[in-house]
Amino acid sequence: MKQRVITGVISAVIFIGALCLMNTIVFPIFVAALSVIAVWEIEKAVGLKNMLIMVISLILSASIPFIVHFKAEIPVAAFGGIYVVLTLIFMLLEFEKTKFEQAITAIFASVCVPYSFSLMILFRDINEHIEGYTKIDGIYLLLFAFFAGWMTDIFAYFVGSKLGKHKLCPKISPKKSVEGAIGGVVGAILLNVLLLFVFKKFFFTEESGLSYIAVIFLSIILSVVSMFGDLAASTIKRNFGIKDFGKLLPGHGGIMDRFDSVLFVMPVLYSAIYFINAF
Repeated sequence: MKQRVITGVISAVIFIGALCLMNTIVFPIFVAALSVIAVWEIEKAVGLKNMLIMVISLILSASIPFIVHFKAEIPVAAFGGIYVVLTLIFMLLEFEKTKFEQAITAIFASVCVPYSFSLMILFRDINEHIEGYTKIDGIYLLLFAFFAGWMTDIFAYFVGSKLGKHKLCPKISPKKSVEGAIGGVVGAILLNVLLLFVFKKFFFTEESGLSYIAVIFLSIILSVVSMFGDLAASTIKRNFGIKDFGKLLPGHGGIMDRFDSVLFVMPVLYSAIYFINAF
């Protein structure tokens, strides 16, 4: 527990530092680093040993955050098609040590994971994409996403360890409980309501920010989504017989172990904000 807390504090300091530099080139570098490490962890987890596939997938993973940051106009369909074809060619070149599912996992991970991480950049620049939102709104929504994912995880862990009696998904993650899940949802609601209060008090104008009702409703949805993300990651780990995706964060595992729930939350929150604004 002590190591887990120390790692959590250090990680929080690094994350806050990245947020303080979010309007500089440091931020996309930070996002690209997270993307590359997370994709590498997934590829290692599924036993991928094809260096050609790993190199091209990691190059793509590092590129996507910069494409988003610099707003580069790239023909996505053509670019994606070439990437898939190259990956399959590389699979055939080393077919003896490359399984088809490993190649598909590399394609899926190197597109979806960096895209989800790159939403941190889209939240930062939300004033350029969604009418009526400001830079402050973007910072708030980014924190909202992380609070929804991480607070659900933290509260579910502590409530479940103290009160957990009914298993949530014993075949996937035996330690998760229904009581912990409920505690996670309640914790996410409380912390996100507090976050909104702080922003309304010190940062927002009278017209900006979500309503408390909207925050409560979204917190419930995002909390549930974060648990699905966590369970999806647990399924992958169980299928491949590993405890954690990595060891970069002592007491927490790897980058994917720490960000699995948030990677599911951010696309859902961004889509929700987009549709709320549209209607």
